[in-house]
Amino acid sequence: MNRLTYGHFFALISLVLLVPAAVQAQTGSVTVKGTVSEVVTLSIPSNSKHGNVDMSVVSSGSTVRLTLSGATAGSAVIRVPLLVRSNTGFRISGTFESSTARLAQLSVLDVRATGRLVSPEAVDNLEITPPFDLRGQRERTASEDVVNGSAPFIVLSGPRVSLGGTLNSSNNALQITLLIRVKPQSVGDWLAHLTFFNN
Repeated sequence: MNRLTYGHFFALISLVLLVPAAVQAQTGSVTVKGTVSEVVTLSIPSNSKHGNVDMSVVSSGSTVRLTLSGATAGSAVIRVPLLVRSNTGFRISGTFESSTARLAQLSVLDVRATGRLVSPEAVDNLEITPPFDLRGQRERTASEDVVNGSAPFIVLSGPRVSLGGTLNSSNNALQITLLIRVKPQSVGDWLAHLTFFNN
């Protein structure tokens, strides 16, 4: 009986001494620091209409590549909605590659937010390179010397777009409507690649 009592006594003493030590070891503050990666994504809705031009689109993060082709002798004109999502500032440039056609026009016709998760500054502070800016104007041919050749050209730049959501949310993108006019260099089939990318 004494042996049992002493055993209980020592167990109780150990418990009284160890529990406060464990509690003290667990109290304190924990500071977690981290950063969110800067992300800019470009995409074009799959239901975009493009008239008599065959168009395929490949999107990969901050790059969108349009492959355009046709067989008409006259200029081919399409309107394309380019969607920009970003948690940082961005600058969109473009390149045009073709041996059978030239880019006769590239213009920004309209810019709008797709929903409440788009920063108001994204529309208000968007800067479009002047030759490409046709917002609120009648359609006209832009300066062709700006888009000739395969050298990259800057189309527009702006501040952070998305305030939240995911890369597929419908209400956190800036929709930029582009007018693209491609002119074949000769009669017959033509093929061209137009690429937009953040840099």
